[in-house]
Amino acid sequence: MGGAVLMIAITDRSRGKEFAAWMHSQDIPLVLEVLGRGTATTEILDCLGLEATEKVVLLAAASQSEKLVRRAERELWLDVPGRGILMMSPLSSIGGARARDYLLQGEVEDTVEKERTHELIIVITNRGHTDQVMDAARSAGAAGGTSLNAKGTGTELARKFFGVSIAAEKELVLILTREEDRRNIMKAVMREAGMQTDAQSVVFSLPVVDLAGLRKLEEPD
Repeated sequence: MGGAVLMIAITDRSRGKEFAAWMHSQDIPLVLEVLGRGTATTEILDCLGLEATEKVVLLAAASQSEKLVRRAERELWLDVPGRGILMMSPLSSIGGARARDYLLQGEVEDTVEKERTHELIIVITNRGHTDQVMDAARSAGAAGGTSLNAKGTGTELARKFFGVSIAAEKELVLILTREEDRRNIMKAVMREAGMQTDAQSVVFSLPVVDLAGLRKLEEPD
C-alpha cells in the first residue's frame, strides 16, 4: 500500500500525553500507547544515581508525509536531545476499505521514494535478558534501545521447531540504527544472545522511510 506507514514515536513517559495529543491534532484517529523502559546499562544508572528511564511507545497508522514528520520535529521539539524520536515504517496493506479510510482519513499521499538511511531492529528475547541483548548490540555500534514487556504464545510449536523449551515471558527490544550498521548488530545479537543462549532471542528489522529526533546519531563520532 503505497504511502501508508506505521508511525512509531518513543519518548519519556511524562511526555506521552503530549505526543498523543499532537498526533490526534494531526487527524490521526487511533493512537496506541505501550509502556517501556530505556536500556542504559546498570553501571551507568548506578553511577548517575538514576533508575531505569520510563518510556512510552506510541503506535499509529498514518499517511506517509514528509511534512508531517518535519512538523513533528518542530512542534514536539524533537531536535532537542532527550525529547524523543519519531519514525515511519511502510505498511503493505490494511484490511478493509472502511478501516483504511478510518485510519488514513481517506487520503494516501503520493510519495517520492527516498534513500533509506535507518532501520528499526526488533529483538524478541526472554524476560530479564535485555542487558545481554544490548551489550551485544552496543559492541556492534548500537547507540541504545527501548524494551517492552510481552508474553509469547505457541511455545510448544517453538519447542518442536528449535528443539529447546521456549519461555513465555518475553521482552521486545527496539533498536533504531543506521542502515549500514544493521547487519553487524543483528549478527552480534544472534551470536551473543541467540537461540543457543539463555536469552533465546529472535531478531528481525523493519525499514524506516522517514524519522525525526536523531540529531545526535546523525553527527559524526
